[in-house]
Amino acid sequence: MLMLGALGVVFGDIGTSPLYAMRETVLATGGTFPHHDNTIGALSLIIWALVIVVTLKYVVLIMRADNDGEGGTLALASLAHRSSGIGRRMKMAIGIGAVLGLALFFGDGMLTPAITVLSAVEGLGLGSREFEPLVLPLTLMILIGLFAIQNRGTAKIGVLFGPFMLLWFAVLGVLGTISLVQTPSVLVAINPWYAIKIFVEAPWHAFVSLGAVVLAVTGCEALYADMGHFGKAPIRKAWFFVALPALLLEYFGQAAAILRDPHLAGTAFFSVVPHWAHYPMVILSAIASVIASQAVISGVFSITQQAVQLGQLPRMDIRHTSATDYGQIFVPRMNVVLCVGVVLIVLIFKSSAALASAYGIAVTGVMVIDTMNVSLVAAKQWRWKIAAVIALFGLLAIIDILFLGANMLKIPEGGWLPLFVAGGVFIIMEVWRSGRRAHMEKIRSESMPLNLFLERADKTPVRVAGTSIFLSARDDVVPGALLHNLKHNKVLHERVILCHVVVDDTPIVPPAKRIEVTKLGKGFYNVNIHHGFFETPDVPRALEEARPFGLAIDVETATFFIGHETLVPAEHPVLGRWRTWLYMRLAAAALSPARFYHLPPNRVVELGTQTTI
Repeated sequence: MLMLGALGVVFGDIGTSPLYAMRETVLATGGTFPHHDNTIGALSLIIWALVIVVTLKYVVLIMRADNDGEGGTLALASLAHRSSGIGRRMKMAIGIGAVLGLALFFGDGMLTPAITVLSAVEGLGLGSREFEPLVLPLTLMILIGLFAIQNRGTAKIGVLFGPFMLLWFAVLGVLGTISLVQTPSVLVAINPWYAIKIFVEAPWHAFVSLGAVVLAVTGCEALYADMGHFGKAPIRKAWFFVALPALLLEYFGQAAAILRDPHLAGTAFFSVVPHWAHYPMVILSAIASVIASQAVISGVFSITQQAVQLGQLPRMDIRHTSATDYGQIFVPRMNVVLCVGVVLIVLIFKSSAALASAYGIAVTGVMVIDTMNVSLVAAKQWRWKIAAVIALFGLLAIIDILFLGANMLKIPEGGWLPLFVAGGVFIIMEVWRSGRRAHMEKIRSESMPLNLFLERADKTPVRVAGTSIFLSARDDVVPGALLHNLKHNKVLHERVILCHVVVDDTPIVPPAKRIEVTKLGKGFYNVNIHHGFFETPDVPRALEEARPFGLAIDVETATFFIGHETLVPAEHPVLGRWRTWLYMRLAAAALSPARFYHLPPNRVVELGTQTTI
């Protein structure tokens, strides 16, 4: 069942690549080589890209680098960051790479739904010119409808994704085989010499074609990113026994059809579809494209959650749409941003062929970052010999860089779009992270040390019955809300709990390590709540787990005190004027701590403070 589930979630993106990959690769070098050599060379490049990039690098190698069972660019960067024997500069480079990888993923998240759905719906226009005016409106209707139902989650219909994608791959395999049987000579493309040959005869044109070849491997990062949901074995089995054979047969079939009729290059995907099955295949491919888009959208929600927990983005409303699957989440703000972005992209580019020029840069950028991180893990944690690491990952890095370089050539034609999106996200992340660091340092410098406060606690005039809980950004200083409460109300509760939420450098924190309780004396307790960057913090639920530590808390009767900060710019801001301005806007838009930490609304007291940054 896990293998079937993996088909529906993990392989949606790469499974819909045949909609456009062969078409773009053949057209990229059309006219440079004889028709036969061009088609066989393009096919050979795609085959070996699937073998080397997807199978060898991701399925065999990178999936070994699990971070407590979880995968993904961020989990891999976290694993590399924990490697022993690496210096501060290397750790800084890993951190920057992780942020850049996140930013690139957001760019990819806008392009994938647009190009996959548009490619599928364009099949209507290929069947009859009368349907061409309907392609764009229908694409927009499907995409807007997809984003409109995100808040309901995919738990109910998600169970159908696996069986449908199994059907999709079966259809691809059958159609490809029928075409292949008619022209079996395309099997010579298995020989890598045909891929190498076009580089020997026309190096520049072959290099440019890599910008199209990469379309066949987009989605390969999903195999690793979703490892925590399904496990290594089910994903590997689904790849080797279902997805890879079906994709290879489909690409062989498309190449065979193009060899028989060169004019079919522009409609490579539908060239293997019988005339009577054209419109059913349009419907089938449209559904497959929606499933692929759903996987990418869910991935953006997941990566947003991780970025928020790690302090790379402001707090956002993160809603769980499934009681059993922690990965089923919905982020309203990102859903709106993605929807607007995808709609604008479709309206700007208008066709999948035009969109193909924008697609690939984000994917190849993430591929380079993943290769660098896994090479570090292999050297430092797997204890591979340096020579083996350099030889293997050096070769993979060269391939990744060639793909990235070829895609950079597409910047004037549309490649600027994912870079623009990634650049904007990177700036937001960098400003938020550096601003938050400066903000916390400002709070620390102006706060009273906790030990000094405890020494003077006996001088407090009045202690009233009950429990007060103060959220604190640091565990070594007195929360500002506590000092303001003393200043205005001049009382302390009998039990005062200083609560500090800690994000550990791990995807998921085991329950046994979730909470730490320190009795400070005089009715004061320090509680550190730990959670991983794949998790959403729930302070009330975590506090209920403090009972075994001798601290019984009834969150329904306790009072939560939090500070409501108003930020004002200093005369000479540490961050500079524009970065300070942006940080203040981001802070104002951030979700309140009360909602983010799931505090009971009727038990929260907010105390206003003003901070100059």
